[in-house]
Amino acid sequence: MRRYVGVLKALDSRWGGWGDAGVASALTGTRPGETPSGVGAPVGAGTALSQPGTVAAVEINAHGQTVGAAIPGWSPRPMPERVELAGRYVTAEPIHPRHTDALYASLCRPGDESLWTYRPAPFPTSRTEVDEELVRALASRTDSVTQVFVPVGGIASGLATFFPCVPSSGVVEISGVLFGRGMQRTAAATEAIHLLLRHAFDDLGYRRVEWKCDTLNAPSRRAAARFGFTYEGRFRQHVVIKGRNRDTDWFSILDAEWPEIRARHERWLDPANFDSDGLQRQGLGNI
Repeated sequence: MRRYVGVLKALDSRWGGWGDAGVASALTGTRPGETPSGVGAPVGAGTALSQPGTVAAVEINAHGQTVGAAIPGWSPRPMPERVELAGRYVTAEPIHPRHTDALYASLCRPGDESLWTYRPAPFPTSRTEVDEELVRALASRTDSVTQVFVPVGGIASGLATFFPCVPSSGVVEISGVLFGRGMQRTAAATEAIHLLLRHAFDDLGYRRVEWKCDTLNAPSRRAAARFGFTYEGRFRQHVVIKGRNRDTDWFSILDAEWPEIRARHERWLDPANFDSDGLQRQGLGNI
């Protein structure tokens, strides 16, 4: 059976997600990744999956049709778990009503309205609104897991959600990303996303992690590229948010790409990469 390196796109609009990977923080980094360049040349039978940054091999079936390569031993992956994920600079904790006061203080102060521009929900104007419509609403969901980010020595200052989750295909999105101003541009912010990626790939065995954002959300696009996500394309007139059109940009990291990306994250997060003032010696995009 001949195997080819080819482009397979099976994007299901159902999974557009409520959660703009709306990093309101201006995380620095390189420009968004380029669109995949196309179909590679045929390779010999038995060739392993394509190199990181490309796409999976395909096969020709008995009818002469191109089909996806078989995945030996594949089984559906478990749902993301409500577990604590501890890092050097931050801990990701399953969202709980005990986080309400801290999230209200870090995300909803006067002047924080712009943090919520690209989110589907409006800016909360009271603690009660944060508690009922954000914290308890997310904590009660059974189809997603929301993690709250607590920097070492600080208070809960951000959150992100595993949603949508497609265990049958090993696909999950990191969505609804939101960092308070005090957490932006910090090692804790980078490590927070790293912890989620590590949990999805290393602990749960997912094949693909997605990141989606409003095309106009430039900080989120930059963040996706900085974290190592590959730009896949744009869904035009994808959804209506707050009465406005939203085009959505799609990014992903595949399991074959993760080991190299993980190593770069770990080198950047190493304390040796920061000076006595906590400033990075080398940018993540340069590692």
